[in-house]
Amino acid sequence: MKHSLISSVILLAFASAPVFAQEQSLEPVVDAANKINAAAKSSQLTVEKIADSTQERIQQYKQITRQIQGLEVYTQQLQKQLDAQLVEKDELNSSIDEVSVVERQITPLMLRMIDSLAKFVELDVPFLPEERAERVASLRDLMDRADVDVSEKFRRVMEAFQIEADYGRNIEAYNGEMTVDGQSQDVEFLRMGRTVLLYKTRDGSTMGVWNQQQREWQPLDSSYASNVQEAIRVARKQLAPDLLMLPVFTQTNGAGE
Repeated sequence: MKHSLISSVILLAFASAPVFAQEQSLEPVVDAANKINAAAKSSQLTVEKIADSTQERIQQYKQITRQIQGLEVYTQQLQKQLDAQLVEKDELNSSIDEVSVVERQITPLMLRMIDSLAKFVELDVPFLPEERAERVASLRDLMDRADVDVSEKFRRVMEAFQIEADYGRNIEAYNGEMTVDGQSQDVEFLRMGRTVLLYKTRDGSTMGVWNQQQREWQPLDSSYASNVQEAIRVARKQLAPDLLMLPVFTQTNGAGE
């Protein structure tokens, strides 16, 4: 019995020996398979990361591409604006050159206009002599100023001519001084356009009318006193306009009504 038990143990040992040997021979294979699986898993994770990174970069590329396209359109628009500004710059430079030429031509013209205006005032009916002479003098001073644009100078010259033109279309009464019988007296002047210029003393005792042909003051008959006073009131807007009888000198140096 004992011998039989020992034989069974030996037999079992011999029977399990191949299984154990097989397990030992398979362990490297299993380890290798596990390593391959782990490596494959790691590679898969790496591939997924690369795929995610690639997709992200593709999206970034598309976004950058859209930005580049937008910048190209914007750049083209800026180039159009720049081209238009260059054209405008050339036009402005051309205009500046033309303005310089005009300025060189218009300045002598204005000086001649001022000289003509001064001569006209000198030879005209002598109303408001100080005011008109001062206007001419201020224009001459204006022409010498470097801080005033040529356009402003021209405007002022034309304004002076317009004022002189308006004198011929309106009626005016103003106070002043007049040498009467060798004495300076306060008088009232009446101007009707450039046709009639006369004066009367404050008390109305003396009146005179300007004779443009002879360029001198001549006495005015007292019969005109009421008409002169009425005309002065009309000029001062104290009375409505009405038909007035005043002396007008003709080319034959005679006075008519």
